[in-house]
Amino acid sequence: MSHLVDIFLQPGKVFVDLKEKPTFWLPLLLVSLASGVMVLLYYSTVDPEWFANHMLLASGKDLTAAEMEQVRASMPGARAMGYIGAPSAVIVTVVVSLLYALYFMLAGKIAGAATSFRHGLSLVSWSSMPVLLGVVVAIIGIAMMEPQTGLESLMLTNVDPLLVQLPADHPWSSLAKGFSLLNIWSWFLLALGWRTWTRSGWLQAVIVAVLPSAVIYGVMAMFALL
Repeated sequence: MSHLVDIFLQPGKVFVDLKEKPTFWLPLLLVSLASGVMVLLYYSTVDPEWFANHMLLASGKDLTAAEMEQVRASMPGARAMGYIGAPSAVIVTVVVSLLYALYFMLAGKIAGAATSFRHGLSLVSWSSMPVLLGVVVAIIGIAMMEPQTGLESLMLTNVDPLLVQLPADHPWSSLAKGFSLLNIWSWFLLALGWRTWTRSGWLQAVIVAVLPSAVIYGVMAMFALL
C-alpha cells in the first residue's frame, strides 16, 4: 500500500522494490475500476435528450431534421451507453495494459535485459497512476456538472479543454482531446522504471518509454495534417 503514495513522491524507491517483487494488481484495479465508474457516473447524470443531439452534432455529418430523428431513434440511450461503456472501459484498460506489458517484455529481449511479462505489466500499471489522478478529476467534475455537459469538456488534464477549445470538426480536435498532459508524467515513470531495472542510459529509457505513444499520436497528427 505504501507504493500508492511513494509512486508520486519516491518513484525510484518503488521501482527498486518492484524489480525484486513485481506487482500490478492494485494499480491496474484502481485505474480500470475508476475508468468504469467515471463512464457509468457520466451517463447516469447527463441529460439523455441533450446527449443524443450533442453526439449527432459532434459527428460532423450534415443531416436533415428527418435524418437526425431517424439516427436518434436508432441510437442507444445514455443510460444504456453507461451500462455498456463502463465494463468496456474496464476491459479496454486491462487489454491495453497487457499489450504494453508485452511490448516491454519484447523491448527487454531486444535490449538484452531480463524483463519478464510480469515486470512489464508491473511497470505499466504503476506508471499509469498519474492517469488515475486525471480520472478522479473527471469524476469530481461529473459530480458537479450541469446535465447538459459533454464528457470531453470534463477531461481537464487534456490539451483540450485545458489549453485550447477546438470545435468538433477541427482537424486537430481528436488529438487535442485525446492527449492528456499527465502522459508526460507517466512517460517519466516508465523511463525511470526501465532505467532502474535495466541500468540503461536515460536516452534508451526515454525512447523505450515514449515509442508506443509517439507512434499512436504521430498517426493521429498525420491524419490531422491530411
